[in-house]
Amino acid sequence: MSVEVELVGSFAEEEECVRAVSALKRGGIAFRVFSPIPSEHLLHAIGKRLSPVRAFVLIGGIAGVLTGLAVTVGTSWEWNLVAGGKPVVSMPPFIIIMFELMVLFGGLSAALSFFFFAGLPSLDSIPGYSERFGADRFGIAVACSEADSSKIESLMREAGAEDVSHEDPLAHVLVSHFGGQ
Repeated sequence: MSVEVELVGSFAEEEECVRAVSALKRGGIAFRVFSPIPSEHLLHAIGKRLSPVRAFVLIGGIAGVLTGLAVTVGTSWEWNLVAGGKPVVSMPPFIIIMFELMVLFGGLSAALSFFFFAGLPSLDSIPGYSERFGADRFGIAVACSEADSSKIESLMREAGAEDVSHEDPLAHVLVSHFGGQ
């Protein structure tokens, strides 16, 4: 039975973290990456595609325009008020309402789809995460067996890791579920 250990590497520069991610991917090793900034280079190295949130924002915007059109035209036909000989359905004033509903529906769909795809709210802390990864350091966490830990640690150090620490994943589970320090 192999003993699991969590290796956490800390990197000062984005390029070093990208090199480590590439080396770990070449080795077929599963990992988690933490970044203090949005990084296209890291996303490309990890192999992540563009976010599907964009499609939901587009769908929400289109739904808002169609809802605005349906509400304004439907209301005008229902009440059928002719004011000053103008047509009952006149598009220029309706464009404002369609625009406002497009922004409203697009914004709501953006927020909801972001929370859904980000897995928020997450009530358990992520193993390997440290506050320094949200401030000024990049981090990589790898769950591996004790036998593979020296190989993975050397991969991270060769890529430029400042620090590689060993954490016990079972201790993290106990802390997060039982409230220990």
